[in-house]
Order: sequence, then structure tokens, then C-alpha cells
Amino acid sequence: MLTGAFLLILLGLAVIIPPLKHNKFYLLNIGLVVIASYFFENNVFKIQNIFTYKTLLLFLVFHICSINISTFIAYGADKKAAQKKAWRIPEKDLHTLEFLGGWIGAFFGQRFFKHKTSKKSFQAMYKLMIVMEIAVVFALLKYFGFI
Repeated sequence: MLTGAFLLILLGLAVIIPPLKHNKFYLLNIGLVVIASYFFENNVFKIQNIFTYKTLLLFLVFHICSINISTFIAYGADKKAAQKKAWRIPEKDLHTLEFLGGWIGAFFGQRFFKHKTSKKSFQAMYKLMIVMEIAVVFALLKYFGFI
């Protein structure tokens, strides 16, 4: 039940945000969340009601961890493709992953792989994605009455 709910949420995001439909690293994110939720549901704790704050918090923890791992891997794959002069990951895909919470993975990916750190237009958009994510989180927290 928990795994299905999380899968439905993540697939819904792919429908709402067009760049996610063809982003293989977002598919990696979905896979990681599904595996984590399946393991949690079958080995740690059975969720009786998916419409609770605990379930939402669990989803956010799984999503933030997996999107950062996926984004870090995406930066590594793009750097390797750049070195081989092969097909590159579109910048809009990298920025979409950052916006969905992967900006920490992007930060470490940029530093670890020494990739996209000197391109000013990319760094400006990277910083804009962070600001936009914070604004969306703030608006949601305000809407739901947490602040």
C-alpha cells in the first residue's frame, strides 16, 4: 500500500513536469524510493493508514535521499559523457533534478566531478533552482498552516 502510494505520487510528478518524462535519472529516483518503501513496509513497520503526517514525512525522507543520490550520479554520468564526447545529459534535466530537491547532490556532484562549476549561466540557473525550491516549500508550509 505504501509503495503504491509513493509510486503514484512520483509518476504523477512525471505527468505534471514534462522534462521528467524522459529523464532516466528521475526513473532511478523512482526506483530508489520504491525499493526503500517496499523494504520499510515489509521489514520495519506496517503502515495502516497512508493519509498521515508520518507517511508524508517518510515519503519526503525517501525522496530527498534518493533524488540527491540520483542527481549526484547524473553529474558523474554527464562528466563522463563530456570526456568521451558522447551524448550529454540536457541541462534542463539536471536543473529539474535540482529543483525537485537534488541541489545538495548537485553541489557535491559539481565539486567531486569538477563539472559545471565554471559555466556562469549554469551556475546562475542552479542558484535560481535552489531559490525556487525554497519558495515552493515556503508556500506549501504556509498553505498547510505549518508557518
